Parts: sequence; structure tokens; C-alpha cells
Amino acid sequence: MSAPARRPIRRLERGTVHRIAAGEVVERPASVVKELIENAFDAGASHVAVRIEEGGLRRIEVADDGCGIPPEELGLALERHATSKIGPSDPIERIASLGFRGEALASIATVSRLRLTSRTPDREEASGIATAGGEQPLRFEEGRSVGTTVEVADLFYNTPARRKFLHAPAVEQLEVLRAVEHLYVARPSVALRLTADGREIAGFPASEDLREATAHVLGAEMLDQSFVVEAELPGLGRIRGVLGRPNLATGSPRRFYLSVNGRTIESRAIAQAIRAAYLQYIPRTRFPIGALHLAVPLDRVDVNVHPTKREVRFARETELVEAVRIAVRRALLDCPGLARVPEIAATVRRFSPEESLEEGFSTRSESPLGPWPARTAPLGSRSVGPGAAGQRRLFERPDAPTLEARPGLPAISLLGVLDALYWVGTTPTGFVLIDQHAASERLLFEVLVADGHLARQVLVDPLTISLTPAQRAAWEVHRSTVADAGFDVEPFGGDRVRVLSVPAYRGHRARAESVRELLEELSTGTRPTQPDGMVERVAATIACHAAIRAGDAIPPDELARVLDALYERASAVYSCPHGRPILFDLPRSRIDRWFLRAGP
Repeated sequence: MSAPARRPIRRLERGTVHRIAAGEVVERPASVVKELIENAFDAGASHVAVRIEEGGLRRIEVADDGCGIPPEELGLALERHATSKIGPSDPIERIASLGFRGEALASIATVSRLRLTSRTPDREEASGIATAGGEQPLRFEEGRSVGTTVEVADLFYNTPARRKFLHAPAVEQLEVLRAVEHLYVARPSVALRLTADGREIAGFPASEDLREATAHVLGAEMLDQSFVVEAELPGLGRIRGVLGRPNLATGSPRRFYLSVNGRTIESRAIAQAIRAAYLQYIPRTRFPIGALHLAVPLDRVDVNVHPTKREVRFARETELVEAVRIAVRRALLDCPGLARVPEIAATVRRFSPEESLEEGFSTRSESPLGPWPARTAPLGSRSVGPGAAGQRRLFERPDAPTLEARPGLPAISLLGVLDALYWVGTTPTGFVLIDQHAASERLLFEVLVADGHLARQVLVDPLTISLTPAQRAAWEVHRSTVADAGFDVEPFGGDRVRVLSVPAYRGHRARAESVRELLEELSTGTRPTQPDGMVERVAATIACHAAIRAGDAIPPDELARVLDALYERASAVYSCPHGRPILFDLPRSRIDRWFLRAGP
């Protein structure tokens, strides 16, 4: 094969250069909204209104009541690397404003049809400039109150290769809402309003109370189910925040909001430090929710490491991250009424040949956990001699519900239940412990994935609940998914909806309130411990809430039916759809080692 012919090195055309540079700043409509709102913050705005059409693909408008731009500077505002945020000799190592590169407006103008209108306090009317693709700007005058409006139409109209990688308008709308939420939590003193296709979908009032601000975004539970973090970080800065108690932890990391010096950012190291602070209080598959504001000396943080300023670099980062973890941990431990790791005070129940299965597993005669009481009736054959290997069954009883052995799975006879949650059973080689909720959850997950739905139970008294803006937006986008899952939901004014029916399976139904968690799942994306597909995500969430719950008193033949159904799908026995184990095997040989005995 001949060598390819050499191609000469050439300068790229100016328009190509600008479109490539724009792609680093403008990724999607949410990127445009973020940059324009940050400009409004820098302009001293107290109110910002965002309007989008078709998820921002057709039109974006951001209007503020800030200081405005003088008419003689409008042309410069659209030029690359022209900015009012830093002076000619100001060090870029000490950036106090949100914008400073002078790239945002120029990049947006390069890939859209942009119209900018602005009025300063000393003028009677507003001046404007319009451009398509960054070329041939036109000037105009019109009426407007003090402040600035930027209109962006037909985003990526001149770069179709970029536009085709965007998602559907409904998905882009959710991303815009997330961007607005992050910006509001970082600067709650500025009121933000988002309108989509002529309908207001989120309104965040100005607030000096961070707890109140997080409640507007994360839900009213933050008002009384959260704790305050406030501490000096000697030599490193200061931390202030509001975090949810462990019971509010969610399956997605996207409900934690971090800002540095008023700038919303992402930091994996700090996010991991927050999770470490919750160690022993939330499962490894759950994530804290809330907001943290870091105030760091300007020369200790580099905001110039990412074109969109989404990531920053800290000086002495290891020390800062550890100081944040310690501050959060201390605040968590000092939180009044915190549910600490409890002492085990379990109860156990067993059934006997003299009792019916239903009676044996009622909650009427539970006794404290301890040795099995002496019995007058024999428990059954219990040969432990070496010659009985392969024929022995521990605590074998004819009345115990038994699962037949399957390839790779042992036969199980159920003995009793611990705290109406953990069942004890025997196998030919030892014991098993079974989580009744995890087993039921996995079965429902398999049914949902296979059949697409559960039964629907109509509520005699429909329940009215309030949704956060993100949950409301997710419902608007995924109404058919929510309905297919078994929830009939109708609007009930403002942020409230009414739940008319819920999914159910063999007498166990989901709580009406759990529709919030389904919407949260749909709005924030997949959990790291479950499949990425929409079907699996919805099925896992619905199964969790329609399954047999911890504390439900169920007869042993009901659990045997659940386990038997799982035995039909051998791979389903190992864990629930969220990764928690269903069954632990405890061989007799291990028990012998605990008691320093030789094997049988």
C-alpha cells in the first residue's frame, strides 16, 4: 500500500476557528443558559427570567435587571476575548467574577442567531445588536427597562453535525432546569424564573436563608430534615452549607450542589469526602443531598482550567478535602435527633408442628432473641455422624415449607423469621439467611421487565402531594412512563398533583408518595448500581416500593412462593436490582470452626 500523499499545513478559516472554539463553551442549550445567567449575576441582577422553546433548541431568552451594557460597548461584547470582568493588568490568578474569558457571548453568537438588547441607568431607551453566526452585526434601538436581554435562536443551525447529537427537546429542557437549579443554589440571593413553551415550570424566589433555598429545589423535607454545616477551615477558607439527614439520601449523586466563591462547580474529590462523612449512616449505594458553599481565598483556587469553568483546581487540595470531610462529619454527629447505629434488639419467631403456618408467623407471641426454647416434640432427624454426609438435613421437619433443589441451588426449609425481615432456613449443609424485602423486590423487578407492568390498585382516597420543579418537569416529560408503571397522576394546581392509583402485586401495593421517588429517578438519571436502560430503571424503582416491606408479617408459604419463583431464574437469587444481597449461606463447617471443632 502506497504512503498517503502529504497535505500542506494551512491556517483554518476564521469562521471554522470560531466554531471549533464555540464547541468548547457551548455544549447544549443548558450551557447557553448557564453562561448568560452567570453574566447576569456579574451585572448585579436581582431577578433573572429564562424563557425557552423546544428545550432551548428553537429559542432561549435570558432577561435580567442588572447594570446593562453601554451602546458603544455592544460590539465588543460579541468579540472574542473582550470582557469587563478583568482589567488589562489584573492577575488571572485572582478571579472574583464568574465570567472573565470573554468567550461566552462570542461563542454563542458563532453558532446561533443572537439578539442582545441592553439599557444602562443613564439612558432613556435600550440599544441592541443582532447577528447570525457571528457575522454582520446590525444595530437597533427599542424600549426596555434597565438591564439586559439576550435572545438565542436556532442553536447550532450552522453546525448540523453538533445539533444532531443533542437530545429530544424534553430532555434538553430537563438539563436547562438542572442548570438553573445549580445556579440558584449557588446564588440564592438572586431570584430565578424558568418558563418553557409559555408555561412557568420553576420559580425560585430570592432568599438569604440557604436552608429555605435548598427546600425550593430539593423539597420541603429539607426544612426540618437537614442540618447546617458552618466552619472555618484554618488557612484554607470557610464552609457553609445545608445537608439532608441520612434518611433523605438518594440513589443519585446529582442532588448535591457545590459552589466555590459563588461559582457552581463539580469536584469528585469533595463529593467523595461528603460521602465519607456519612460513613455508617447511609448505604454505599446512596448519596447525600444538599448544598455546600466554599469560600476560598482567590489565590488558592484556579478557575481557569476548563472552558466552561465547570471544574476548578485547589491549592492544598488534599488538606481542603479532608477539612471539608471533618466539618461535615462533626455537623452530622451534632445534628439533634440523629438516628445513630442502634444496638441490636431483635426478636425471633419460629413455628412448630402444633401451630398452623398462619398462626406460627403472626406477631402475637414474639420472644426476645436467644436460644431456641426446649421442645417436647422432636425436631426431626438430626444425624451429625460422619457416615451421614449427603443425607443429613439440619432441623428437618415435615411441616416446614421447602424449596426443592435446582441446579446450583440447594433445597431450603424455612424455620422462622427475625424482626419480620430476615428469615432463617436450613439446607443440607447448613443455614441460610434471607432478606424478605430484597427477595420480593427482585421478583417484582423480573415480572416488570418481562411483562412491562404490575396490577393497578385504585385508591379510595386519592392522595395530593407536592413536587419539586425537577420532579414536576420529569412528570411532564415521562407521563406515559409513570402511567405504564401503575401510577395514575393528574395535576391539582401549582406544584401539586393527585395520585389516583398505584402499582400492586399479590396484595402488596406501592405507597402513593413513592411516585416522588420514581420522578426523582427519572429526573436525575441512573443509579450507579443498576442497569442504564429506562425499562430497568423504572422497574427497579417500582419494585422497591411495591415489594414486601421490612416489618411486614407474612406467612412462610408466601416467602416460599417468592423464593420458588426466583429459583426459576437462578441468576436472580443473588441480589435485588439495587445490588443488595438476597440470601446468605452459612455452612455447618463454618459454624464448627467458630466453635473450634473439627469438620464433621
